[in-house]
Amino acid sequence: MVQFTRRRVLRGAGTTAIAAAGLTGCLGRESGSLDSLTVAYVPIYPNMQHYVMEQEGYYENVPAGVTVERFSSGPSVVKAFASGDVDVAHFGITPAMVLVDRGTDAGVLAANSRDSFKIIGTTELADRYEQEGAATFEHFKEAHGRKVRFGAPPDGSVPDIVLRYWIQEELAVGKTESVINKSKVPPAKAVQTIQSGDIDATIVQEPFATTIGREDGFSELDWSGNILENHPVTVLFANQRVLDDSELAQSLVEQHVAATEFTESSPDAAAAHAASVIDSGVSDDLATAAMDSKASEFISNPHRITDQAATMGEFASNAGNIEEPIATESLFATEPYDASQR
Repeated sequence: MVQFTRRRVLRGAGTTAIAAAGLTGCLGRESGSLDSLTVAYVPIYPNMQHYVMEQEGYYENVPAGVTVERFSSGPSVVKAFASGDVDVAHFGITPAMVLVDRGTDAGVLAANSRDSFKIIGTTELADRYEQEGAATFEHFKEAHGRKVRFGAPPDGSVPDIVLRYWIQEELAVGKTESVINKSKVPPAKAVQTIQSGDIDATIVQEPFATTIGREDGFSELDWSGNILENHPVTVLFANQRVLDDSELAQSLVEQHVAATEFTESSPDAAAAHAASVIDSGVSDDLATAAMDSKASEFISNPHRITDQAATMGEFASNAGNIEEPIATESLFATEPYDASQR
């Protein structure tokens, strides 16, 4: 689905070109002042600033015509971004790392969210974890004759990296696949999948964590803020054309900061904006309730996620998701944020 701001839109991107796009190479566009740009987003709660920027008209203050495009996942944005069909994206830090790793000239302008996941399981599993900690998985297998069944988003996604870090580094109980049976479960399907008994646990963001937490028979095992304190989740990522247009880049950041401030001062309204765009059974009441979660932290300052971005990059490299860790100076473009704060 393509949505347009009320400003003059000069450019649209074709979905067939996105599907055929390759993943390597630089964007190869000329720098200079831009008349238009395409902003992509993945419809998940941690991209709160985008919903506010769109619904409150903040994109109207950007000195370029803005086309907004919705994508179903980070990998689909990676394809579109690498082919030059997307200029700016609200998506996960790990897809941003993949693009930089593969030679795309781009950088993180701002953080969107951090510490956004809860690990939730059956009450039996949660109680066992509270009592036994790292021994939980071995003892569960002895009791049930099988490994714990874990639902998580695809390999290489931010929650997948956090889950693997929890098992392999925090708990130090072995390689993830040797400890749990992991299946691919999108966030919007996590509630139904765990309720049906198809999985014993999941790592999931809001507002779905709140939904599961309300159900009898399920409890929280851990929070990603305990596992990798201050770890990035989603970011505002821009290509070199945008970075080279200092006025445009700074304007995007300023509107992003305004959206973060709006979310802090008017959380109910921000939650309603998110619910109106995300769909997937997310009501205003659910989105509002999720604002009270410790897994709902929305920020703009990119400096507040750089350290843990480096940690995650090193782990993602060791896991084979990227070729090598991405240097902070190669991944982040903090100058527009710093200029906006002067």
